[in-house]
Amino acid sequence: MEESQRQKKIASVLQRDLVDILQGAATQGGMRGIIISVSKVRVTADLTDAKVYLSIFPNNKAKELLEGIRANKPMIRHELAQRTKNQLRRMPVLEFYVDDSLEHIDKIEKSLKGEDNPIQNPDLLDKRSKG
Repeated sequence: MEESQRQKKIASVLQRDLVDILQGAATQGGMRGIIISVSKVRVTADLTDAKVYLSIFPNNKAKELLEGIRANKPMIRHELAQRTKNQLRRMPVLEFYVDDSLEHIDKIEKSLKGEDNPIQNPDLLDKRSKG
């Protein structure tokens, strides 16, 4: 189903403010050199839930950071509510996921260049989850 204009607008507001909150928390937390970007936010039709897809660089820190972000979800949600209080009546419940699309694209490019050939080595093709 197509997203409504309201869903897109709320997703855009959440995305912009989440980038500020997460990047600020990373730099204050002493994690220099780590880049956290919010690649996509999807809001449900009833505006109660929001799926937040994060791109984290370097990729080897993604799982650790995602656990930390999920542990601090109430604090992040509160900070977000403070920033958007004039735009939203209710703050959606946030669910965070790692966006692995860049990593997947990189694997495809390597395969196309002949560096990794999935036909000769089928183990290169991992099962990709749908988000």
